[in-house]
Amino acid sequence: MQRITIASLLVFLVSVTSLVYSQEDLAKASQNPISDLISLPFQNNTNFNFGPADETQNILNIQPVWPLSLGENWNLVTRTIVPVTSQPPLTAEPDRATGLGDTTFSAFMSPKKAGKIIWGAGPVLLFPTATDDALGSNKWGVGPSTVLLTMRGPWVIGSLFSNVWSVAGSGDNDVNVFTWQYFVNYNMPGGWYLTFAPIITANWEADSDNRWTVPFGGGVGKIFRVGNQPLNAQVSAYANVVKPDFGPEWQLRLQLQFLFPK
Repeated sequence: MQRITIASLLVFLVSVTSLVYSQEDLAKASQNPISDLISLPFQNNTNFNFGPADETQNILNIQPVWPLSLGENWNLVTRTIVPVTSQPPLTAEPDRATGLGDTTFSAFMSPKKAGKIIWGAGPVLLFPTATDDALGSNKWGVGPSTVLLTMRGPWVIGSLFSNVWSVAGSGDNDVNVFTWQYFVNYNMPGGWYLTFAPIITANWEADSDNRWTVPFGGGVGKIFRVGNQPLNAQVSAYANVVKPDFGPEWQLRLQLQFLFPK
């Protein structure tokens, strides 16, 4: 008789739980920023024609999402963004800066029983983790963050808003940055989906001509499995129709997201 170990039993339970979720269910859950789905996205953003010399900037965002249950009625969904950046100089200095940028952490309180509108709200925190002065602000920051979305048939439509103000730190420049990501996803059979998720930002500390970055574009993604591990892969491109003087002209976004359904 074959011996059953605790390790083999855990592997079996994880595999069975993973297979319960269809590709369509996983696609919608991965597109909901406040779902109860544990995930680990690696999002790589390559920005072209950046800086005074029109060079390339690359930012790899490591974004673990960990939901926590708070009793029968509420979830607390935590989202951390750790950027790994390679950036050309913005001045006459010839050296490219490479390393960690500043980390942001968001925590959304969200009701477990959602109605037609799914929502979450909570704080967003900025931590001065940059390994080079060119990659961060050397400031601590705090602000509010809110997400609203709805799911109708194959559609997942919503918006995520936040604003961060610096409250302490040794950096020379204050931080006051608004971020708005609105997203429209259309899900198709076989785990395929179309995505439109530009990230609009406003630096309120800059002058009016260099304040806004407004991208426009979209892409395509697919839910698939490697063994029993579900993954979400996505590629999209965005042109910045409004940008600061030294902002990039367009962006290529590649994402691979590891999904861990409960």
